Amino acid sequence: MKVSVTKTNLQNQQYWQENSLQVIEGFKENDSICLYPQIKDQVFYGFGGAFTEASAFNWKKLSDLAKKDLMESYFGTTGLCYTLGRTHINSCDFSLENYACMEDEQDENLMSFQTLRDEQYIMPMIQAAQQVAGAPIELMLSPWSPPSFMKTNGKMTNGGKLKPEYGKRWAQCIARYVKAYQDKGFCIKNITVQNEPDAVQPWDSCIYTAEEETQFAINFLLPALQKAITQPVDVFIWDHNKDQLVTRLLNSTAALSQDGVIAGAAFHWYSGDHFEAVDMVHRLYPNIKLYFTEGCVEYSRFDGMTLLEKAEMYAHDIIGNLNAGTNAILDWNLLLDEKGGPNYVGNFCESPIMCSMGEDTIEKKASYYYIGQFSRFIQPNSKRIGVSTCCKEIEATAFQNLDCSIALILLNTSSNDKSLHVRLNENSFTDLTVYAHEIATLKIIP
Repeated sequence: MKVSVTKTNLQNQQYWQENSLQVIEGFKENDSICLYPQIKDQVFYGFGGAFTEASAFNWKKLSDLAKKDLMESYFGTTGLCYTLGRTHINSCDFSLENYACMEDEQDENLMSFQTLRDEQYIMPMIQAAQQVAGAPIELMLSPWSPPSFMKTNGKMTNGGKLKPEYGKRWAQCIARYVKAYQDKGFCIKNITVQNEPDAVQPWDSCIYTAEEETQFAINFLLPALQKAITQPVDVFIWDHNKDQLVTRLLNSTAALSQDGVIAGAAFHWYSGDHFEAVDMVHRLYPNIKLYFTEGCVEYSRFDGMTLLEKAEMYAHDIIGNLNAGTNAILDWNLLLDEKGGPNYVGNFCESPIMCSMGEDTIEKKASYYYIGQFSRFIQPNSKRIGVSTCCKEIEATAFQNLDCSIALILLNTSSNDKSLHVRLNENSFTDLTVYAHEIATLKIIP
């Protein structure tokens, strides 16, 4: 058995420091982390981030060298090894302005439909990511709002609802959006019905009840997709905070009970941990995919936090979500400027990598290195395995990859160093110290 450990420790200014560990045969009972590869749980499909118009705008303004650096940092083998992505249908708050794929109320045949904004900014960024990754990036599309004339409030912002008479046409727009991306050679694997369907926001937003969301999916969206595209996509519901995840799915039981209608549920982190809610849905609906589709450090809420606290928040949430049954993790913006934008309504945030346009540089935040402790080692199509920890100070999750290697991630958010023994198959273990405020990933090759 070979074991290596990669660590990130901000206090010691160490990033992705890798060392080999000595394997000791024997048995130690105390201070142990126990692994059980015989106990398998959910399949994990990968990590990724969001190709927003803001991110693509920032990337486009960089020099060729800085552009390449960003792509390698996220999608290359020396970076985060991302394989997934998410982008928005029509504008979102992280757009340069409010816009829609069509705005002619009289255009019942969608003759005016277009994706020019995507072609100008987002699609070139995705193409560059795929060149570095050497494979298609599996994409999820999410709408923030239908065009204004389809809404009860007459605008894309500030909530409102989809007018019933526009259900078919809006579904056709979404299907055409998917087709437009597929025709350009992009791999669209999933779509969500609506981003944050229970939030009235000053930016692009639209409200759906659980029944309205599932009925729109069944009666309009799925038929439109089946007619417009040849490469099928999975439809996800909710795409909002974890605290209401269980209630939303319980109220969507009629749709979930029909095979092939709703493939998954998506969720965000803005209401707190609620790992139990994810776990309950995982147990109630074991055939439903669970995707974490958005989380970020909002300046309006977390601006007083240190770099370490922000990074540990990321790691804590990833571990909790994975242990609750999550199948994929997608972060929010891939690249924001020094202000945390652009954002046309001033909802500025931090991203794992940020840029300074005046200097043509990119800066990797601490959260970037903490995400890498997971994404560089947990490979697509791996399976979560059983793990138990000896103490509350150490948070842990473990996955077995297709090559049978095991990735064990250990997070110590306490102010005390912790000496541990890692046990595998009853009698194999290695000595390890996870220092205060350190994250460590063990790669174990049996």
